[in-house]
Amino acid sequence: MIRVYHSGYEKIREPDVHRGRKNADLGQGFYTTDKREFACRWAREKTGSDIYVNTYELELEGLNIKKFERNEEWFRYVFSNRRSMPDYLSEYDVIIGPIANDTIYDTLGIMTSGYLSDDEAMKLLCVGPCYHQITLKTLKAAEHLRFVSSEILSGDDIEANKKIMEVDEEQYLSEFTRVMEELN
Repeated sequence: MIRVYHSGYEKIREPDVHRGRKNADLGQGFYTTDKREFACRWAREKTGSDIYVNTYELELEGLNIKKFERNEEWFRYVFSNRRSMPDYLSEYDVIIGPIANDTIYDTLGIMTSGYLSDDEAMKLLCVGPCYHQITLKTLKAAEHLRFVSSEILSGDDIEANKKIMEVDEEQYLSEFTRVMEELN
């Protein structure tokens, strides 16, 4: 059993695995992380809405799980999902893998324009820290998830997370620039 976290604008006791975007990194599903601090940083402010961090326990026993590392197989799966292709790993209940670090630049979009090769795009997606997402893909996976608690982030927490994200983005841009210069 592992503890996982999901941030958003509401308390979610019973997640809907069919609600998420189909073109997200690991396809449609309910996205969580095993790092609470990352879930807190991932949340974005929305006028008139609180930011909730929901905590769950996920029983992995009995689930079909696919785990990715930052490699070509992961890159191909993310690329396929971002292009809204059919999910060729639909037999898995849970997919665990790194977040594709292209929140500032649409690396995969640049790749499809012909500006970047697959290898170059993969190098750019691997820039920065490696945060993992744990995506519940099936109803069976959702049944293995137990709601523990929910908390609303305070204004001080939100401000502290913004500062951490600013530093992360500065480091990301610096590293991204370095890798782009190496590619040219």
